[in-house]
Amino acid sequence: MHPRLWLARHGETDWSASGRHTGCTDVPLNALGRKQAKALGMGLDRLDVHFDAAWTSPLGRARETAELAGFGNVRIMDDLAEWDYGEFEGRRTADIRKELDAPHWLIWTADIRDGETPADVGKRADAAIAALLDGKPVENIIVFAHGHFLRMFAARWMGFDAASGQHLALSTGTLSILGYEHDYRVIDRWNAPFDE
Repeated sequence: MHPRLWLARHGETDWSASGRHTGCTDVPLNALGRKQAKALGMGLDRLDVHFDAAWTSPLGRARETAELAGFGNVRIMDDLAEWDYGEFEGRRTADIRKELDAPHWLIWTADIRDGETPADVGKRADAAIAALLDGKPVENIIVFAHGHFLRMFAARWMGFDAASGQHLALSTGTLSILGYEHDYRVIDRWNAPFDE
């Protein structure tokens, strides 16, 4: 039996709504984010799935999403934290491009001082995957975490380099599922919203 990893991106925050890189800053959910988290929980209830384990990033926006979705006894895993953007924390891509006079600048390929590279985050994703699949027979595990981290997590799940996650758009308050086809890893569902 192969496990399925259910990935829940936290609900919207004021920073995510405005396009600010939100890594280590512990920004709370806004009203829409709380609504998204509750809708996520209601959607999961309708699916009637039993989860063998529930994990969350240590950051408040992920923990709050888990709680509002009905997962009060979720375990915290530090490796599930969002990308540390270093000098670009709290800044918007459009503003950075203007300041640097670099119209094609992307966080995915940037040199980041005092933060992490995609390869660094990929190593954390690998460690998280190994910890989640620690040999115990499980069917479904749910993980509450962050947009860029989960994109890199999915890329690493499939054996791609972490920066390949830039091609996997992921909205707030959505659910994705990683699983297997035969004996190789696949994305079963990606970026699926739940309406109330």
